[in-house]
Amino acid sequence: MEIKGQALEDYLAENPVDDEYQPLRTYFPDEGVNSVEIIPENINSWKMFFYGAIKINGVGIGPILITPTGQHYLATTRLWFFCTNNNAEYKACIMIMNMAVDLDVQELLIMGDFDIIIRQTQDEWKSCDIKLIPYRQHVEDLCKQFKSVEFKHIPRFDNEPAAALAIVASILSYPGNVHIDPL
Repeated sequence: MEIKGQALEDYLAENPVDDEYQPLRTYFPDEGVNSVEIIPENINSWKMFFYGAIKINGVGIGPILITPTGQHYLATTRLWFFCTNNNAEYKACIMIMNMAVDLDVQELLIMGDFDIIIRQTQDEWKSCDIKLIPYRQHVEDLCKQFKSVEFKHIPRFDNEPAAALAIVASILSYPGNVHIDPL
């Protein structure tokens, strides 16, 4: 926006600064950051996003697999049993890891916004829930089928497409005994 010099002078003349003037104090959460490091992405690495949603109607999972060239493989399914958020998140992760194995993926970056799953797979946290141990073990076994696997925690905002798939799967009802396979 351009301000004419005379208009600015008129405004300052009409609104003089007195002794009670306090400058505006604004909080910038990253004001101490003076540089950002760009980490080059591995061009051979596939990316995976996963999410599990529990709603009153059911449990849905919505993983997404992205090729190095940007092609997206979307998957969604509704679980036919109720479980915890942790179980649903693990099921979503396992489902897409199985798809990656079927597609002969060698390098995989797995991203999710559910901190407990990411931290457990990175061996930073241990599971106290006995029901999660088989899920964790299955993910560990699947990791051995890749050349390299990396788990990364991301903000929920960055995981919205996978969340949308999972929510849709959790609220839609499927007729009869229809079985829907991953895409």
